[in-house]
Amino acid sequence: MSRLIDQTHDPSLHSWVESANQKDTDFPIQNLPFGVFRHRNGIRSSRIGVAIGDQILDLTSCYHSRLLQELPEQLQAACTAANLNPLMALGSWASSALRTHLSKLLRWNEQKPSSEAKLLVPMVEAELLLPADIGDYTDFYASIFHATNVGKLFRPDNPLLPNYKYLPIAYHGRASSIVPSGTPIKRPQGQRKALEDTVPHFGSSVSLDYEVEVGFLIGAGNQLGHPISIGTAESHVFGLCLVNDWSARDIQAWEYQPLGPFLSKSFATTISPWVVTLEALAPFRCPAFERSQEDPLPLPYLSDSINTRLGGIDMILEVLLNSAQMREQGIEPFSMSHASFKQMYWTMAQMIAHHTSNGCNLRPGDLLASGTVSGTESGSQGSLLEITRRGSQPIKLATGEIRTFLADADEVIIRGYCEKENYAKVGFGECQGIVLAAELPKI
Repeated sequence: MSRLIDQTHDPSLHSWVESANQKDTDFPIQNLPFGVFRHRNGIRSSRIGVAIGDQILDLTSCYHSRLLQELPEQLQAACTAANLNPLMALGSWASSALRTHLSKLLRWNEQKPSSEAKLLVPMVEAELLLPADIGDYTDFYASIFHATNVGKLFRPDNPLLPNYKYLPIAYHGRASSIVPSGTPIKRPQGQRKALEDTVPHFGSSVSLDYEVEVGFLIGAGNQLGHPISIGTAESHVFGLCLVNDWSARDIQAWEYQPLGPFLSKSFATTISPWVVTLEALAPFRCPAFERSQEDPLPLPYLSDSINTRLGGIDMILEVLLNSAQMREQGIEPFSMSHASFKQMYWTMAQMIAHHTSNGCNLRPGDLLASGTVSGTESGSQGSLLEITRRGSQPIKLATGEIRTFLADADEVIIRGYCEKENYAKVGFGECQGIVLAAELPKI
């Protein structure tokens, strides 16, 4: 199921791209995540790139420089596509072979490629785009701590519904409103009904929230009517990214019964531009969440010994908030939370196995998200809904500003990384968005 640790993870590896050798970089040679970019000044077509230090390795330029000739022709052709979908469709063998090849190409060996200047694009000179054409988006609810925290706010005596420990809960999201990091987010409007109101009214959301999540993009899909087994589920994953599932809590509270979220979620979902492959994450695999003795065992189609032993990923997620006043005064962003992805109740493989258990077909580029990542300790909650207890316990920023939910001009920054002794740090970059005032309807 999980990818193997090999020579590409050697912490002693250095790159001829000097910025990739700095200790604080998210993108050392041991990472090599894939993304899609466009030159800000120059070629305007989108291209596949690989993050290395503060540079982007242009795979189309690598192809034209005949640096990919050792790879199969179909894999070479996929490297020149406008997005990652053709590469994803080839399956896990392709991303693994390409990453190994690029590791050798970027490795320091006393000599740089003669075409170095043509191969690299500084990140500051590139516009980072969505990594794939995302056809479908499913958002899970896989953190038992988040589910319990939220459940206690609405159902203090019965926070978890009976099905939670038997199956990974999810809803189908809106793929059309998925945007890359850096895209401004307009405050949504919708129907809201306060407890004291007799009828709802339409207006701008006053309870705008973020949700820190981990997304995984599908590589090779499955045919309609052919479920994916838990033992083969991870072979269908191309890689992981960061997700901010923006949520309008006041709109959500009124609309979600009986069918769940609708307009409270579909206005925007932000994802980070770099997709970290499962190969890069091999050193950071860990056991799946350890259930209590009172919890039911997963049903057979959700149970696998390798998944139990290595189904988790030891990854840290951090959320930062930066208000307009903080930016004006040069104050560092306020740290809202740190959470661990290894504490998720359901694993990535279990989510995929359940998603397809009815024969549902996944396609290359589909996005599945974990749901909000939260822990039990104070400072590990992945949403303002939890941190402020539905707005009843406001937080104070370094400027003295008070927040229950997001204000206009607030900037939310999500970061993720994996660290382990004797291995290089593997980072995900940033998932960032700034809130703009609602666009009022024209009369």
